[in-house]
Amino acid sequence: MTVNSRALRCECSRAVCGRTTHASAAIVALGKVGALLPDEARARCQKVLGNVAHGRHPLHGLDGAEGLTLGQFVKETYAPWVRTNRVRTAASTLEKLHRQFRTWFSEPLSAITIERLESWKIRRLNTGCSATTVLRELFALSSVLSRAVKLGKLAQNPIRRVDKPRIDRKPKVRFLEDAEETRLRDALRARDIEMIEARESANAWRFERKKKLLPPLPHFGDHLTPAVLLSMNTGLRRGELLNLRWRSVDFNRQLLTVEGGHAKSRQTRHLPLNEEALSVLRRWREQSVGGQRVFGISTGFNTAWPRLLKHAKITGFRWHDLRHHFASRLVQRGVPLNTVRDLLGHSSVAMSLRYAHLAPDQRREAVAKLNEKPILALTMRLPWNSDASAVPYLIDSYGGKGGTRTLHPGIMRAVADR
Repeated sequence: MTVNSRALRCECSRAVCGRTTHASAAIVALGKVGALLPDEARARCQKVLGNVAHGRHPLHGLDGAEGLTLGQFVKETYAPWVRTNRVRTAASTLEKLHRQFRTWFSEPLSAITIERLESWKIRRLNTGCSATTVLRELFALSSVLSRAVKLGKLAQNPIRRVDKPRIDRKPKVRFLEDAEETRLRDALRARDIEMIEARESANAWRFERKKKLLPPLPHFGDHLTPAVLLSMNTGLRRGELLNLRWRSVDFNRQLLTVEGGHAKSRQTRHLPLNEEALSVLRRWREQSVGGQRVFGISTGFNTAWPRLLKHAKITGFRWHDLRHHFASRLVQRGVPLNTVRDLLGHSSVAMSLRYAHLAPDQRREAVAKLNEKPILALTMRLPWNSDASAVPYLIDSYGGKGGTRTLHPGIMRAVADR
C-alpha cells in the first residue's frame, strides 16, 4: 500500500484488490487536494483496503456515506427536493433514475465510480441508444450526485469526469415549406367547416325534438385550429400553450405574457401578438365558455394532431416543430438571431444558432464575393499645364502568370517616356 499525500490517492496491488483489469494497481481517490492531512489520508487508505479485503466497494463508508445507499438518498432526500424545486421535470427525472439505475439503488453512493459509469455508457451506446438519450440519463444521475456532494454525503461527483458522448448541437430543423403550410391551413379550415356543419345538424335534430341545444360553433370546430395558429405565430412550447391563462393576454397592448412558473427557463417573457394571433384569440375567447385557461385541456393534442397531418399529407412533423417553424420564418425574413432568441425564451444565443443557415443570402453573398474580378486601375501624373484630352494614351493589358492582369511592358515604357 502506498499513499501519495499530494494527490490524496490510495494505490493497492492487483493481488490485494483484484478489481483492476487495465493496470497493475487500482487507484482510488480519497478526497480533494488540501482537504485532508497525510495522517487522515493514510487512515482512509487503511479503510479502503479493509473494504476490499471484505468484498465491499473500496469507498464504502467514506465521507459519511456508510449505510446510505443511492436508493435511500433518492427516496428520502433527492425526490422531495426535486419535486419542490424542479416541478416541471421532476417526474421525468425520477422516472429516468428508476428505469436506468434502479439496480444500483441498493449500493452505497460511493460505489458509483468513473470506471463504472464509463462501462454503463459504453453498454448503452452499443445497444443502439442515441447519444442524446445517454447524455440526458447521465445528467439525471448527475443531479442526484451533485445534490449529495452539496449536502456532504459524497466527496465529489464522478460524472463530471466521465467523457460525455458527442452530439450534434445544430441538428437539422424541421419546418413547413410554403406548400405544406398551405395544406395544413386548408386541412384546419376543412376540419372546422365539417365540425360546424355537424353541430348545426345536431342542433336542428335537437330542436325538432325539443331537446337542449348544444353550444354553437361560430368560428372553430374546437381548440385545435386556434392552438395551431397561435403556436405558429408565437413559438410557444406545448406546455406553455396548455398553461396559458386569459389574464396573460393583453388585447389592448397586443402582448402575451409567458409566466415564469410555466416556462422552461423559469423566466417570464413577453411576446408581441401579430394580427393573426390577435384575431384568433379574440374569436376563440368569444366561442370558448369561461374558464381561466385559454385552452381547457390537459392531455395535449395526441389524437387530433396526427389525423390533421395525415389529412394535410405532411410527414415527419411534430407539434414542437411548430416552434421551429415560427423561428425559421423569422430568420428567413432577416430578423436578427438575438431577437429570435428573446422571442423563443432561450437563455443564450447558442440555442438559436441552429436557425442561422436560414438567414437570407448572407452566406451566399459572402461566398459569391470570390467570383468577383479585381478592377484594374491606372493612375498617371500629368504636367500641370498639359491638355489631358490632347494626349492619347493607349491602354491594354495581357494575362500574366497565375491569371493576373498587368500592362504591356511597351505601353508602360511609352507612358514613362512621356
